[in-house]
Amino acid sequence: MSTSKVKTGALWNKSKDDLLKQLGELKSELGQLRIQKITSAGSKLNRIHDLRKSIARVLTVVNLKQRQQLRLFYKNKKYTPLDLRPKQTRAIRRRLSPEDKSKVLEKTKKRATHFPQRKYAVKAAA
Repeated sequence: MSTSKVKTGALWNKSKDDLLKQLGELKSELGQLRIQKITSAGSKLNRIHDLRKSIARVLTVVNLKQRQQLRLFYKNKKYTPLDLRPKQTRAIRRRLSPEDKSKVLEKTKKRATHFPQRKYAVKAAA
């Protein structure tokens, strides 16, 4: 692997196989550097930090791509997994849907038609 950091922008165009292959290379290189650190006072100790961050970037892109595919799969399904649903707040999630909120009971409809709200007109003082 090259000695430069992995750029996230370059990872988005790669396929999953390429990403997993790159991840394996980065992990093996990290293992070698850790061994080198133990055996001798390595000059590339800051390289370990860069490798760990690069591994994290690759894993992040892999996971985000996977979630993106899952969102497409569940787009027109009746139910979506909990982790793909919008987080919001607990109160908002438990709130009635607009469709349920607009429903009115038969008894309430009859009461509204038979006993409408009375209108009063106030005469203006002249």
